[in-house]
Amino acid sequence: MPLLSPRTTLFFLCDIQTRFRTAIHAYDQLILSSNKLLKIAKHFDCPVVATTQNARALGPIDPRIDTSILGPLYLGAFDKTRFSMITSDIKAILDARPQTTSVVLFGIESHVCVLQTALSLLALSSTRSQPIVPYLPLDAISSCNAFEIDVAVARLRQAGAVITSSESLAFELMGDASLPGFKEFSKIIKEEKENTKVAGDALILGRQTSEPATEADVAGGGVLMKG
Repeated sequence: MPLLSPRTTLFFLCDIQTRFRTAIHAYDQLILSSNKLLKIAKHFDCPVVATTQNARALGPIDPRIDTSILGPLYLGAFDKTRFSMITSDIKAILDARPQTTSVVLFGIESHVCVLQTALSLLALSSTRSQPIVPYLPLDAISSCNAFEIDVAVARLRQAGAVITSSESLAFELMGDASLPGFKEFSKIIKEEKENTKVAGDALILGRQTSEPATEADVAGGGVLMKG
């Protein structure tokens, strides 16, 4: 499997709507990670596609998610009733970008819309000259019930999706500290350092262990690997 490359990557923001705030596990931390991912997408000039689930009833994307920073990289928010993000509009976007081989997928709910979107992307691979691999940053995905996240992750790993973190995929996109733009990239990582920790503690460590993580667990990724 090739490394992530900015020129072949899209970002998919799935159904993060204010109406879900009181229902979703660690929702406020999900907002932090989502904004971090939008900064990363902007830095690497990666287009971003968003969806809402039945916006007429459930409202728009949470206004705390700052899509305005993206400018023309933001391809829009598409409303849907089906659970997968791969509607006819979004399939047309993918068809117009045959070079796309990876999608960074984040949002809610892990075991419904996120799962079905990832499976749809994997299924599309058989119809394209280049397969599409979904990358799921675990600190930017949630559900109403926290246990559902691990159930979805197990299914997605089995299906061929890549489970990662927002920071790991960001460095994979960067690739080399000698490349132009690394100084600005490093600035984003430093600015987001506290948000990364808060979101990761709530969405990863806080979900997979009932006991405080030790320094060794955090440094070695031990708690994450238990999921």
